[in-house]
Amino acid sequence: MSPNFAIAFRFIVSRKRSMFMSLAGIVFGVGFFIVTQAQTSGFEQFYIDTIVGADSPIRIEDRFQHIDLSIQAADKDGKQSGFIAETDPSRKFIRGIEYPDKLRIAVEEFSDVTAVSEVLKGEARAISKSSEQIARVLGIRVKDHLQVTDLDRQMLWGSLDDFSFNPSAVLLGRKFAERMHVEVGDYILFEYAGDTRRYKVAGIFETGIEQIDKQRVFMHIGETRALFKKPFGEAIFQIGVRDPNQADRVAERLEETLQHNVIPWQEREKSWLQVFNVLRISSAITVSTIILISGLGMFNTLAMLVMEKTREIAILRSIGYTRQDISRIFLWQGFLVLIAGTICGWAFGAFVTFAISKLPIKIRGIFTADSFIVNWDINHYLWAAVVAAITVMIASYIPARRAAALEPGSIIRGTSM
Repeated sequence: MSPNFAIAFRFIVSRKRSMFMSLAGIVFGVGFFIVTQAQTSGFEQFYIDTIVGADSPIRIEDRFQHIDLSIQAADKDGKQSGFIAETDPSRKFIRGIEYPDKLRIAVEEFSDVTAVSEVLKGEARAISKSSEQIARVLGIRVKDHLQVTDLDRQMLWGSLDDFSFNPSAVLLGRKFAERMHVEVGDYILFEYAGDTRRYKVAGIFETGIEQIDKQRVFMHIGETRALFKKPFGEAIFQIGVRDPNQADRVAERLEETLQHNVIPWQEREKSWLQVFNVLRISSAITVSTIILISGLGMFNTLAMLVMEKTREIAILRSIGYTRQDISRIFLWQGFLVLIAGTICGWAFGAFVTFAISKLPIKIRGIFTADSFIVNWDINHYLWAAVVAAITVMIASYIPARRAAALEPGSIIRGTSM
């Protein structure tokens, strides 16, 4: 143990109560920083997983053509001059995918793509014995769709096998089924453009996203084309990728190569991702004030300690301690409190995070959850330590410089303070 460290420890012990209060503030600040970040990022990741599981990481929709416009100027005689003003390029969109088989082959050539599901969308009026409402119908091929979504895990009642082997079967969102007052095994009518067709409810699913669960209906793509009178074209692709977090980069390459509008989940959910990001930053700033207040308390404690230990500092300087040695003694005090506060804060944060994850809570809104969702991420602990380190070392640096500036002769003569 170095002499500087030993002296720093003795100085800390001399002001136990003040140092303990500063230490407690750092522990609570670090702990609550971890807890708030675990909560906000946990709900964000849960929302992302839910969205990706319901609608796949990437969608390929309309084909587009680039339209480059330019304006050629004329001179005073009305003749065209050599000056050409280029305007912003625009796109002409052609609805749906015209040649799905050819496009599928091209998409599957990309190494990051794991699966492709062709989907035909449309709206029809659903009619039951006691209710009717507009349904958003998705025509799918079950085997393909299960590879790009979590439909199998979203099933509440019924059977996907019954749906797969019955062309006249449908799957209903839970909220939709409740509004229509139908259950598995009941029949429901779908009306579009004066044509009415009858289907059997083979299953009921829940994605956890209310807006989807109260409108969505799955139907076989062949039946969907017959219902909406669209024998070909106008479908979209839902794409599965190896790493959903890289969906935006994969989408950029797909769009450039295929000349189709490709939308990753990051773009579809941009507004909600911004909301979660703001909440995470806001909570970090708010909780960091606890650490800041603790740092101010430590600054005050060390400043008072410098005033109290002037004679001890004079003695240390007289026996050969340099200004750097005196400065290191006070920096060691801050470092000791920082290390103890950070480690205890990590433990406190982990304990509270675990306890909160077990608390039951019913959340119904943009997604569905029955408990607090937390995200265990080492970065939360590292950032908490960084915030604490910056605050504590700044609080220690100024008193340390003041202590190092004291002259032993002035202290002995009683003229230093």
